[in-house]
Amino acid sequence: MDPYTPRVRTGARKKNLTLSAKEYHKVTGTIASVRRNRHYVEDELVEDIDIHVHASRESARKRRDEPSFEAERSFVRAPLNSRVVSSSGHRDKGKGKARDTSLYDVPVEIQEALVLEDLLYVLMGIEGTHITYHPEYSPDDEDPLDGIRFVIAPSLDPSLRDLVERILPLATYYTAITVFIESRSHIDFGLVNHALCASMRDMLKDYQTLLSQLEHAFNTSPQFTLQKLWFYVHPTLHTLSLLYLLITDLATADDPTAELSSSSSDVSDAEEDERNEALGLGGAKLKAVLSEIKTTTLGVNGGASGIAVKGGEVLAILHERMQSMSGDPAARELYGALLRDAGKPYVEMVQAWIRTGKLVDPYEELLVKESKFINRGTLEMDYTDEYWERRYTLRDGSTSGASSKQHQAGVPPPRSVGGRLPGGACIPAVLERWKHKILLAGKYLNVIRECGIEIRRDPGQEVDGNLSMDDERFYKCIEDAYTHANRTLLQLLLRDQQLIPRLRSLKRYFFLSQSSFLTHLLDLSHTELRKSAKSASLVKLQSLLDLALNTDAQGEDAMFREDVKVTMANSGLYEWLLTVVNVSGLEDGDAAEGHGHAHESQKKEREKDKDDKKQMLAIDALTLDYHVKFPLSLVISRKTILRYQLIFRFLLHLKHVEQSLSSMWIEHKTAPWRRATRPRGTGPEAGRQTPQTPQPPPKDWHSEFENWRKRVFLLRARMLAFVQQILAFTTFEVLEPNWRKLEGKLEAGKVETVDQLLRDHVDFLDTCLKECMLTSSKLLRAYSRLIVTCSTFALYTASFTKSANNAIAAADTPDGDHSMAKRWDILGKFETNFNHWFKVHLDCVQFYASSENVSLLPLVVRLNSIKSMP
Repeated sequence: MDPYTPRVRTGARKKNLTLSAKEYHKVTGTIASVRRNRHYVEDELVEDIDIHVHASRESARKRRDEPSFEAERSFVRAPLNSRVVSSSGHRDKGKGKARDTSLYDVPVEIQEALVLEDLLYVLMGIEGTHITYHPEYSPDDEDPLDGIRFVIAPSLDPSLRDLVERILPLATYYTAITVFIESRSHIDFGLVNHALCASMRDMLKDYQTLLSQLEHAFNTSPQFTLQKLWFYVHPTLHTLSLLYLLITDLATADDPTAELSSSSSDVSDAEEDERNEALGLGGAKLKAVLSEIKTTTLGVNGGASGIAVKGGEVLAILHERMQSMSGDPAARELYGALLRDAGKPYVEMVQAWIRTGKLVDPYEELLVKESKFINRGTLEMDYTDEYWERRYTLRDGSTSGASSKQHQAGVPPPRSVGGRLPGGACIPAVLERWKHKILLAGKYLNVIRECGIEIRRDPGQEVDGNLSMDDERFYKCIEDAYTHANRTLLQLLLRDQQLIPRLRSLKRYFFLSQSSFLTHLLDLSHTELRKSAKSASLVKLQSLLDLALNTDAQGEDAMFREDVKVTMANSGLYEWLLTVVNVSGLEDGDAAEGHGHAHESQKKEREKDKDDKKQMLAIDALTLDYHVKFPLSLVISRKTILRYQLIFRFLLHLKHVEQSLSSMWIEHKTAPWRRATRPRGTGPEAGRQTPQTPQPPPKDWHSEFENWRKRVFLLRARMLAFVQQILAFTTFEVLEPNWRKLEGKLEAGKVETVDQLLRDHVDFLDTCLKECMLTSSKLLRAYSRLIVTCSTFALYTASFTKSANNAIAAADTPDGDHSMAKRWDILGKFETNFNHWFKVHLDCVQFYASSENVSLLPLVVRLNSIKSMP
């Protein structure tokens, strides 16, 4: 009977080919007639007819849908065509006629041929007939990155088993590497992972080419044996094992439970395994639970930190692998090639950053990160140095310079305690000592771009797209780019932005160098400065400052006088400095009972400070501010302006006390202080006294009063000498020499980099603060007490004058008050206080001059001259 071929319905949707009712009745009728006539078994006949029907339909479908198979005979007979896996991914076993896989009765030569054929399947990750998946293998439970394990049929001859077991790990490595390439080629894993997967894919191409050659040899050469197969794949086995170790490190780098599970498995024993089995946590169940915890808790892309293993972390792991296996030439060559290939995108991003200042890092793989919310507009409004400090930073939070301070904001936590940082925050070891130059090179270029200046590439810079992280030219490129960016920005600051004239104006306004505007300002604003800090009018003080500057500023200073502003500090100078110096906290060894007392004392001090702030005079809170625009704000930043303000307030207090004591000296030239007094009874009218005349003051009263006036003169002279010596030492021995050094470096071109310029500027200010005795708590405490004593003594000028007038009037009036005890008591308190703190201050200065700060030696000589005064 000819097979029936159903026609295709035009215009209708294709369905699975089935028999219609008419066709079905025709077939069943034929079967019944054959059963009646030939008495065949119904089951066999139905089976044969079904086979013929399905065969006819299958041949018709092939002729209709795949006509090219008949024309391309070579494709049908291609050697690798038989290796294609079915859609189900597994062979159907146990269906139909079961195949006999036993090899007990098969000769060894046939066993070898069958195993060779299976190995060509298995080495591509496809299950064979006699080499199958491990019984415990489950695609749902097993980690694909662990690879597929295969086992050999137990009936295989022992002489072949050992050789096959040596080859089987190659299949596990290949399947694991293939899965790794497929998973890490996802866009979220970044460019470095993409380049690494591309390099691995190229290596697998060689492996696949080898397998095709081996299959061709198996099909054409009778002399091809299992031993030859081992000979050819043995070198590849070592290569793929190295790749497998690498992908295992990369796959477990974001899994903190990997080390824990491996360490716990080492100490597990049989009793613990039995206990886990009894609890239902043994074997596959335990693996399923751990797998679920891993996927739900740690996440797919990043483990505990939520960041995938990408960028610099991949390169760091590669470098560690290469260093740890440096004794194996093959491993070093393989990992070196992978490091070169995977590092190309990283190198290209670094080159774009250091040459153009553009940060092209879409997957956050680079060691530099950008805070885009900080821009030039924010700087001009806010006037902060955040651009320099926070706009571009290193992902690991480290900062340049000797300071160990780190930017912890935005720094991801490490993978484990003391472990490497994740993703781009992990800097490869070869770039560790170059990271600050990489950061600053691009940052300098961005400063130039923010100023609207086109960045011109240095003609000496070499542009090469084939640079790698193990190439010396790459690091020379970094050094050249860093030098070029430094030189360009330094010229912009010194020449175009007039940095040196700006610093000179700062010296004039804040260090009071050759400026009489302060004396003029203090005279004009005397009334306003005697008010409290909250009551003083900043608008009035600013107008008085402008008036003083307009009459005093000349030359370069007149260009920048509009940038000087008056402001009020929130706290006293010495209190603030002592707070900064003493901020150290309690040590671990302090007694617990002292904590409460310290807390109470701090609370009382805060309340006292609040009261002091309320009563703080405007002269004690007065300070200057200085406004500059970007990019000068990088050099004259808020941190440097604060240092200038501290030195200015220090000098302002000295000037104010000196002016007050000078006014006291002028007051002491008036009649009450210069009029001579003589005891009664020594003049021509002494004999005319009658018994009714009151008794005159004793003769020693006049000498006592003269001594009192002399002691007031002497104390005022000593205080004025002390203030003038401190002022002279500060200006002539500290500020001027240090400024000359800084100015000499800038004018002579000894400053070659912007980083050095910033460091030298800050070092200059820090040196001035230290040599002005503003960084030592002991010196500050003694000095502040001396200044307060001097200023308070100057405030008693009117009181002393009134006391002197009263004493003279009492001397002329016999019945007046001739007692000097109260006057001596007030003066004695001032003398005692000044002498005590002067001695403490002198001792501290001598100690620091001999041990830490040699620059204080001239001050010791000056203070000893005051000590020798009568």
